[in-house]
Amino acid sequence: MILDVIADATRRRVAADKETVPLEKVRELADQAPPGPSFAGALAQPGLSFICEIKKSSPSKGVIVKEFPYLTIAKEYQSAGADAISVLTEPDFFQGADAYLTEIRDAVKLPLLRKDFTVDEYQLYQAKAIGAQAVLLICALLDTATLEGHLSICDVLGLDALVEAHDEEEIRSALSAGAKIIGVNNRNLKTFQVDINNCLRLRELAPPGVLFVAESGINTPADIKLLREAGADAVLIGEAMMKSADKAAFLAKLRGGRP
Repeated sequence: MILDVIADATRRRVAADKETVPLEKVRELADQAPPGPSFAGALAQPGLSFICEIKKSSPSKGVIVKEFPYLTIAKEYQSAGADAISVLTEPDFFQGADAYLTEIRDAVKLPLLRKDFTVDEYQLYQAKAIGAQAVLLICALLDTATLEGHLSICDVLGLDALVEAHDEEEIRSALSAGAKIIGVNNRNLKTFQVDINNCLRLRELAPPGVLFVAESGINTPADIKLLREAGADAVLIGEAMMKSADKAAFLAKLRGGRP
């Protein structure tokens, strides 16, 4: 499964990072990092919040955009009215980089989600140190006890965590671990097939007080209408936003014509 391949590559990357910046040092850097705008607060606003993603490539689609002016894109998202920005930092399969997030942090005022594959607590401190306000925790990679431990570290660091699930069992694991933000990925990471009905079907499993984010395969105002009616708190939109030539117009269209 591609997720396992990515996770193995990530473990090798983290091991190399630890050689360069030991855990004690990255903890120190995380402690020194200033607080930023609240990711959870951006998602908890009335109405449907929009997390717009910055990524150049993906395993399922290959290179999404050849030209990748990530700072310009981040500023366009902010001007377009995005509530938060997701930044891919995974280098081997998504052509991401930590430096993208750090530079974007200095260019916009929106909360930033570090979109990577967390396999080690080291990455939580690293995320805070490079300027993220939130991290992605994937249930398919982390058992309930590990999730709980990671969430505790996030609480200490002042990081929000988007805990990603794909089915009922993973949502139960996320809730047992204490997740406050659950994202349901409509893309099956085993087959790469996308079905927006996945998050519609699982929405009712997230109790009141837990923010619910719909991820992947969201492309049209009709999709947004379904998710809004289902009571989603936020949507994460990547490929469709990246391919849009006029991001402000596209986001306004998704919102139903509202700026």
